[in-house]
Amino acid sequence: VQLQASGGGLVQAGGSLRLSCVASGTIFSINDMGWYRQAPGKQRELVALITSGGNTNYVDSVKGRFVISRDNALNTVFLQMNSLKPEDTDVYYCNAHISSGRDFSFFSYWGQGTQVTVSS
Repeated sequence: VQLQASGGGLVQAGGSLRLSCVASGTIFSINDMGWYRQAPGKQRELVALITSGGNTNYVDSVKGRFVISRDNALNTVFLQMNSLKPEDTDVYYCNAHISSGRDFSFFSYWGQGTQVTVSS
């Protein structure tokens, strides 16, 4: 199983970016999917999470600005980031809990990270 993230880049403050992350490989079921971010020397933090049923959770600093969604048919999770601020600058990682068989043993997988840079 692999996760491939894309959509990062350089944007001015107030702008928008949309991140995508596609899961591929032997996939039977996907549970939670989420986006995390990490700055150099800091711990990775959860930005947004979406369950298989579509329930969502956000870190307080992005509430009202970011929207997480998923397309289960495409094994893809998205993060729409609006009203971006310089403090949103980080490397963003996608994560998914995936089972590759009917035993429903879920494992955590990570994407490779995509850089988001917001200039002031």
